[in-house]
Amino acid sequence: MKKIFRVFSAFILFLSAFSSCKKAGTDGATTVVVFAKHHGNTIKNHVTYPDSVFIKFNATDLPSDPTHNYDALYVGEVGEDHTHCINLHTGKYYFYVTGMDSSGPYRVVGGMAIKIKYGDRKKEIDQDIAVTE
Repeated sequence: MKKIFRVFSAFILFLSAFSSCKKAGTDGATTVVVFAKHHGNTIKNHVTYPDSVFIKFNATDLPSDPTHNYDALYVGEVGEDHTHCINLHTGKYYFYVTGMDSSGPYRVVGGMAIKIKYGDRKKEIDQDIAVTE
């Protein structure tokens, strides 16, 4: 009887530990502040073309069509030089950024994989992402 109880207890413990693990998503408390940089200069959000951050969850590579195959989209506020990506959970993400460099004007894009670690939850993380024409 004790053996059955131990096996059952171990199974319940395993099941509860497995179900409490969460992967990337928008149910967390981390904010990633994205600064799109073109030739080292930060891109400001424009009225007609604000910076946009397309995020793919549980990904480390650029999706095949990043502006259509994404899980979350954040749009920057006009005049600011960054975009707040809020409520992110721990996990792996691929950030794809689009913007307009007014020095050209050039449409610029770029991306990178970002991992939010358990120790970074409930924090605000500043992240530069290089963009190019």
